[in-house]
Amino acid sequence: MFDLMKKNILLFLALLYIGFGHAQETTTVFKKGEWLRFKMSYSGFLRAGSATLSVDEAIINDKEVFHVTGKGWTSGVIKWFFKVDDTYESFFNKETIQPYVFIRNINEGGYIINRKINFDYSNNIATTQDFKSGTTSSASIEDIQDMLSAFYYLRTQNLENLNEGDEIGLNMFIDGETFPFKLRFLGTEFLKTSFGKVKTLLFRPMVQAGRIFKANESVTIWITADANKIPIKLKASLAVGSLRAELEAYKGLANSFEIIYD
Repeated sequence: MFDLMKKNILLFLALLYIGFGHAQETTTVFKKGEWLRFKMSYSGFLRAGSATLSVDEAIINDKEVFHVTGKGWTSGVIKWFFKVDDTYESFFNKETIQPYVFIRNINEGGYIINRKINFDYSNNIATTQDFKSGTTSSASIEDIQDMLSAFYYLRTQNLENLNEGDEIGLNMFIDGETFPFKLRFLGTEFLKTSFGKVKTLLFRPMVQAGRIFKANESVTIWITADANKIPIKLKASLAVGSLRAELEAYKGLANSFEIIYD
């Protein structure tokens, strides 16, 4: 069980990033000050940890950009056996959501990754600095997002024309390589949450079956069907047990959080 936790806790949030549509919207979907916190549970009852996503602003190459930070950590009984302390940062263009810099700094039971990626679009090159090994490497890129910018880029897309069964693809740059992600739109569902009943859109990403996931279609994601398009629940069937992520707190949303009161 605890070996499964060695896959950083934000792996499951990374799957949340791939749940949206195609044409750019004009509505403001997120803004500086947005903050989301997720509760991570193992096998439905054992709290595994927490994860947060927050939006700020910064200056990169004399341009004002969004600066998003994602943090994940273990807690409770899980922390006694395996401590996770992960931080991810992305700096991206406010209009195009194109990432300029991505930082991954994780410590998972002594397994450490400390890397910074700079994206050079004039030469279509991503340069990765590995501070632990003291090495630098480069890779060609085209039409990519990083793990955090992908989430915010896809939230700006129009979902109105999606039909049940439609599949969506995206290229994500992770650890020096570009990986294709694909998921299927399953339809809508009225979900009971701690905030009340919420209309959601369901997606199922295609993941690799094996040591972590039980099957290729082991993950289901619920996205709010309002103008915010925030992930509100994720459920993954693992090789051993299951993992669930649920939104437990939020602030600074750009639009009203639409809750249905019976």
